[in-house]
Amino acid sequence: MAARVEIDEDNETNKGSMWVLDQKLDQPMDEEAGRLRNMYREKKFSSLLLLRFAFQSLGVVYGDLGTSPLYVFYNTFPHGIDDPEDIIGALSLIIYSLTLIPLLKYVFIVCRANDSGQGGTFALYSLLCRHAKVITIPNQHRTDEELTTYSRSTFHEKSFAAKTKRWLEHQTFRKNALLMLVLVGTCMVIGDGILTPAISVLSASGGIKVDHPHMSNGVVVLVAVVILVGLFSLQHYGTDRVGWLFAPIVLLWFLLIGGIGMLNIWKYDSSVLKAFSPVYIYRYFRRGGRDGWTSLGGIMLSITGTEALFADLAHFPVSAIQIAFTVVVFPCLLLAYSGQAAYLMNHQDHVVDAFYRSIPGAAQLVEGLGSGAWPYRGLRSDPSGELKLPPFVVSWVMGLGHSIYWPVFIVATAAAIVASQATISATFSIIKQALALGCFPRVKVVHTSKKFLGQIYIPDINWILMILCIAVTAGFKNQSQIGNAYGTAVVIVMLATTLLMTLIMILVWRCHWILVLIFTALSLVVECTYFSAVLFKVDQGGWVPLVIAAAFLVIMYVWHYGTVKRYEFEMHSKVSMAWILGLGPSLGLVRVPGIGLVYTELASGVPHIFSHFITNLPAIHSVVVFVCVKYLPVYTVPEEERFLVKRIGPKNFHMFRCVARYGYKDLHKKDENFEKKLFDSLFLFVRLEAMMEGCSDSDEYSLYGQQTLQSTDGLLNNNGNSTSSNQDLTMSSVDSIVPVKSPLHVNSTVMSSSQMSSHTETDELEFLNSCRDAGVVHILGNTVVRASRGSKFYKKIAIDYIYAFLRKICRENSVIFNVPHESLLNVGQIFYV
Repeated sequence: MAARVEIDEDNETNKGSMWVLDQKLDQPMDEEAGRLRNMYREKKFSSLLLLRFAFQSLGVVYGDLGTSPLYVFYNTFPHGIDDPEDIIGALSLIIYSLTLIPLLKYVFIVCRANDSGQGGTFALYSLLCRHAKVITIPNQHRTDEELTTYSRSTFHEKSFAAKTKRWLEHQTFRKNALLMLVLVGTCMVIGDGILTPAISVLSASGGIKVDHPHMSNGVVVLVAVVILVGLFSLQHYGTDRVGWLFAPIVLLWFLLIGGIGMLNIWKYDSSVLKAFSPVYIYRYFRRGGRDGWTSLGGIMLSITGTEALFADLAHFPVSAIQIAFTVVVFPCLLLAYSGQAAYLMNHQDHVVDAFYRSIPGAAQLVEGLGSGAWPYRGLRSDPSGELKLPPFVVSWVMGLGHSIYWPVFIVATAAAIVASQATISATFSIIKQALALGCFPRVKVVHTSKKFLGQIYIPDINWILMILCIAVTAGFKNQSQIGNAYGTAVVIVMLATTLLMTLIMILVWRCHWILVLIFTALSLVVECTYFSAVLFKVDQGGWVPLVIAAAFLVIMYVWHYGTVKRYEFEMHSKVSMAWILGLGPSLGLVRVPGIGLVYTELASGVPHIFSHFITNLPAIHSVVVFVCVKYLPVYTVPEEERFLVKRIGPKNFHMFRCVARYGYKDLHKKDENFEKKLFDSLFLFVRLEAMMEGCSDSDEYSLYGQQTLQSTDGLLNNNGNSTSSNQDLTMSSVDSIVPVKSPLHVNSTVMSSSQMSSHTETDELEFLNSCRDAGVVHILGNTVVRASRGSKFYKKIAIDYIYAFLRKICRENSVIFNVPHESLLNVGQIFYV
């Protein structure tokens, strides 16, 4: 029989037998995790299904990026156009921005850095946490690495990746700096969730003034506010119920703007196509000076929505995203911007409403036909060369022109709503990820779809976003200032993504340092250029996302700091198993019928609240289960691998540990299945334990479970060699032996030996069932954090006021675990940091 004894190097001096016993009674559950491991295989899709996904991705992923033509040229030239050559230069910048950032960087590089299909800054962070020990809450263990979704790569100790890993892990400051970078990127995405609906809906609503030029701007703002209220009010229905409309709307939108752009290039000025030459970018900056540099803030709006593209990656394969962008999105956007530029070459004073003005209206159609700009055959010309049109043709063309405008306006408004929906959904997803990793207060999360795990709704955040979005729309009443704010938020998200991608390329992809340098340098050159431009407009609206991000950053960092301190307190104050053993089978108290579920954040050891409980109350339940619910840096944990169960102490103590593991996309649902699944896992553990009992080392499967050893001379290490000790102890529980194969596939030898303990198994199962029928009590710790007297004033403000306020308004653990009030027992304690 081989047993494993692990010795902490920091406690080598404490080698007493009670310490050895303590280690062996409550080891992390290596074998339980090992026997549940399965092979993870990436799904393959047929060509037809891939095209279907590409079509559907238009409605979810590209709505925000597709509505940018509504406001780009106005924000680029808010004070008008002085020189037609500036239009060519601006168009050239737009073309190369779309090519370098969305196409090359995001669609073909960043999207490949997804975490098993999940995108966003926290998905990149979870990848890094699996490849380096940079997570700030040290509740992970090697058994978690055996999950099928816990994919990671190894590298040579002397490689550049290994050196980078050691550099990151060496100091806590670097880990905190990495976390701050992720939090800043997350806060800016939340800012996008506020600014995208504001600018998209306001720009779409502005089209009313084209047909009614005397309408006041206040009416347009009022229409935009009404649309925004309706949009946020419908969020609780979820995108799944109306999602089937999104893709056709966005596809129709792209075809319309592409067709109108092609029409305008043909009709007005095809010479704008020379903007594909980068020479005009140089001329634009040389001629424009500082004004040309600051106009980059408006040009950058042409690539807004790219960060939402990555955050909304969860529902579709990367190849489908790439097909949709290269076949539909990219060419249609190029045509749309080129068409607007061609129209502005002849109508420089229409830059305010460039998109709606460029729609072929009645007057433009008649003008174009009358001038012979289009080669209509079969129509007679008079001696002057002008085209003679019959009156009914003129009337039909005018009606056609008027009929084109309003459908485009309706589709533009619908596309703006879809774009807003995509960004709001991305905000919900990234807040859910932050919540799972302990970086956001506990809020109510609702699944709106049974088909898609990622489609969620967060009521509290929804109404906060709505209020802030309406405040921005009604406060600025100007697309230009909202555009400045929007550009600031987007460029900071892109910078954060670039820095995280640099680490991903080194630690995860193990790219050569030259490739990493090329990618990082090119990305930073482009994005820092845009960042320098938006800095000039901080006082013109750019301060809004900075204020919003600062507020959310304070909330997230303070909450994370308090969470880390609470976990450290749990770790430092946990009770030794030797103390539990000293109490005896009755734990020094009266054991009353029932099962006590003690919730703790610890995956090993006895929590302090348990000792606090049994020293103040005269009784404890016949069965005690320590329940640890923890989130891992993976997108999901399969159901069959979610629960790990083990026994703590001797069998007659009736004490167990259950660890429930979740990924950041999983939701600890408010249902009754959690308790049922927990007990199912507990009963399964008892059956497997009895079934594996009695096997020897010569069997095909190694034994785990109960083993009676008369002294510490019988404690065996991994090689089967005995370890000596000065004291003799009787130990009735050793369970740290890894099975060679899964016990779910047991041979006849194991089955026959397990029959010897069937009577014991039946007795214990009956005992557990009787205790369950007697009642289940949920014991939750209510730990209050306070700043110590000698703390700095900012620490007192953060802990005693901000963190205390967040704890007061956030959801209680009893609500998250769906604990009935009649079965709830809170154990309070205070500690100072």
